[in-house]
Amino acid sequence: MHTSSFTANRVSAKRYVTTGIVPRVILVLMCTLFALPFYWMIVTSLKGSTELTVFPPTLWPRDPVWRNYRDAVLFIPFLRFFMNSVILAAGATIGAVLSNSVIAYGFSRIPWKGRDILFYIAIATVFIPFPITLVALFDIFARLGWINTYLPLIVPAFFGNAFHMFLIRQFLMGISHDLSDAARIDGAGELMIFSRIILPLMKPALAVVAIFAAVNAWNDFLSPLIYLQTQELYPLSIGLQFFRAEHNIAFSLLMAASTLVVIPIIVLFIFFQRYFVEGITIGAIKG
Repeated sequence: MHTSSFTANRVSAKRYVTTGIVPRVILVLMCTLFALPFYWMIVTSLKGSTELTVFPPTLWPRDPVWRNYRDAVLFIPFLRFFMNSVILAAGATIGAVLSNSVIAYGFSRIPWKGRDILFYIAIATVFIPFPITLVALFDIFARLGWINTYLPLIVPAFFGNAFHMFLIRQFLMGISHDLSDAARIDGAGELMIFSRIILPLMKPALAVVAIFAAVNAWNDFLSPLIYLQTQELYPLSIGLQFFRAEHNIAFSLLMAASTLVVIPIIVLFIFFQRYFVEGITIGAIKG
């Protein structure tokens, strides 16, 4: 009996190591690996011009230069670039939430002929590389007179995105159809069912789409580079690169400005973290 108890304890300890300790160690190592570039960016932003040339580089600035952040904001039109990025991110986020919620509702809650086939075709557009459609889109927007405006960067978000639509649809597939059927029996139309019953239940999925859309618009470099031709319209992603190429900007100031660019995204995720995790897990489990 003592031997069997010892064996059971040994098996339990081994299971705890393999299922409890090892995954946590791997997660800590992976998190450290992904956090290293951000840490190095912050460290570099606090170094003086002399310490930047030291080899081997210091892991933490000997005398942190906090004025680098003030100089970075003053050296470039940071506030203008920041507001441009806010406008683009806000417009793209609003468009993504409004359009994809309606499209996903139609693909998941309303039965109609050819629905699934059209859904598969829409999902297949995810695999089309962006460079293939680049010339055609530019020609369309040029004919509309939208070049050097924010319209090519915001308006397409109001026509849906295959990936965002897929996320919301998978979430809605896990909601019981009895709610919609009961509302229809009571005489409610599809618009009322969507706005009064389904939409409040979609908050986690909408939060996920909002975060993805905002981050993509905030970090987008190629699209603004193609459609914007005036410095006053540049977002931060283009503005920082423009001043790095056109002016002799110190590397520490560039890192300080880059840190300020990343902070809004981190704050956004912290505020919506609960909805983000809930929307991803529920959509994955019930889809």
